[in-house]
Amino acid sequence: MDERTDMELGAIMSERRQLINLAYRLLGSLADAEDVVQETYARWYAMSAPEQQAIDNPAAWLTKVASRICLDLLRSARARRERYVGEWIPEPLPESTEWRSTDDGSVDPADRVTLDESVNMAFLVVLDAMTPAERVAFILHDVFRYPFPEVAEIVGRTPAACRQLASSARRRIRDAQQPAPPSARRAEIVRQFKEAWEATDIAALVSLLDPDVTATADGGGVVTAALHPVHGGADVAEYFTGLPVFQLGRTVTERTVNGQPGLVIQFEGVVETVIAFGVSDDRITNIWAIRNPEKLHPWTD
Repeated sequence: MDERTDMELGAIMSERRQLINLAYRLLGSLADAEDVVQETYARWYAMSAPEQQAIDNPAAWLTKVASRICLDLLRSARARRERYVGEWIPEPLPESTEWRSTDDGSVDPADRVTLDESVNMAFLVVLDAMTPAERVAFILHDVFRYPFPEVAEIVGRTPAACRQLASSARRRIRDAQQPAPPSARRAEIVRQFKEAWEATDIAALVSLLDPDVTATADGGGVVTAALHPVHGGADVAEYFTGLPVFQLGRTVTERTVNGQPGLVIQFEGVVETVIAFGVSDDRITNIWAIRNPEKLHPWTD
């Protein structure tokens, strides 16, 4: 009996990776994703043994509960965003090899998020503009391949309605997508941006920026950051060269941000800013600078 219980516990806990993967994509916040998974497991263990054994597919049950918690959080997010100071940007993720370890040397649970195209910053920003139902239907079906009848149970709509929601979300993704150069070329562009920024070379920066580039910062009202996006190549170049980053002894290093080349600003070993880039046709089209310390915990050494 104990052996069976251990096997069941192992099977339940093995779903943690999948659940955090799902919740992060739905919420754009690793901290919120971890809270959702913790709440999901709390609900599982709050049931009696007979209640647990009556569930034919525990993995599907965990996914359904986690998705519904995420859906509730997304529905309440608009009210929370109204109180948020400045622009809101999804929480950035470092490479899986850069995660912190826990005190006992084991890998931090945060190292459960797979970095691929569905977690790059541009993708997450488009997701954030969707309705909660669109986002959940699209992520569950298109990213995690759940059939629409199962999605319908979670979202509380008919399968046909969920199919329409996913289709609408797909159009949003297509409309926002731009042809991106290979990863090596993107890394080269980011490196050139860093060098031009450090040299205060406005002309070089402008040559790397799309004329319609947008730079957005997220300080959350905790640290200083531009409250509104900056638009246009010349204005963005002037904005960055006007920041006293290098003069104040900060170090700027090239790092992977949500699976894409990015930059990290540190001071005395503490990460202060994580910068993600959108690149299309060899020009930078978007710059996202995350400065809110609450969103930078995974980057702390």
